[in-house]
Amino acid sequence: MKTPDTAPQQVKPEDIEALIEVFQASDWDEMHLTMGEFEIFLSNDPNAAPQGAAPAPAPAPAALAASAASAAAPGAAPALAAPAPAAGGPASAGAEDVPAHWQVVSAPNLGTFYRAPKPGAANYCEVGQSVTADSELCLIEVMKLFTALRGGIAGTVRRICVADGEMVEYGQPLFYIEPA
Repeated sequence: MKTPDTAPQQVKPEDIEALIEVFQASDWDEMHLTMGEFEIFLSNDPNAAPQGAAPAPAPAPAALAASAASAAAPGAAPALAAPAPAAGGPASAGAEDVPAHWQVVSAPNLGTFYRAPKPGAANYCEVGQSVTADSELCLIEVMKLFTALRGGIAGTVRRICVADGEMVEYGQPLFYIEPA
């Protein structure tokens, strides 16, 4: 029979959320925690990997949590790039007919896309609306952590690529903005 101090630790989703919050509030670049068979690695560097880890073709769940943590940090802005067709999915439909001067606002991490701050509230933005670089465009929710996404560019919203409540992936185009 195991005593309480040697009993296996069960990690709950709330524990993981708390770890992410602690990491976000800190000035740490990376955090690596191992408890028995549970291991979590959080980093502000999207190319970082835990020591001794073999390179993986796709990000592991812990790396995705790290992306969420770094993206949710205060002042985090999405990457802006020239529009490029995405591979597959509804976001790529019509991407080829986007004018070259429009800027794409991509998802900073995976999660659920929300156009409004809460159900029944007005959407953050609409097609044709003028926005500033600091305007909130949507929320991305991952593990009950809501991140307000700012456009990072002033201009006019020309296309919203994702439906409300839809899951999005890291780097997926969310909005196209025509610079002012």
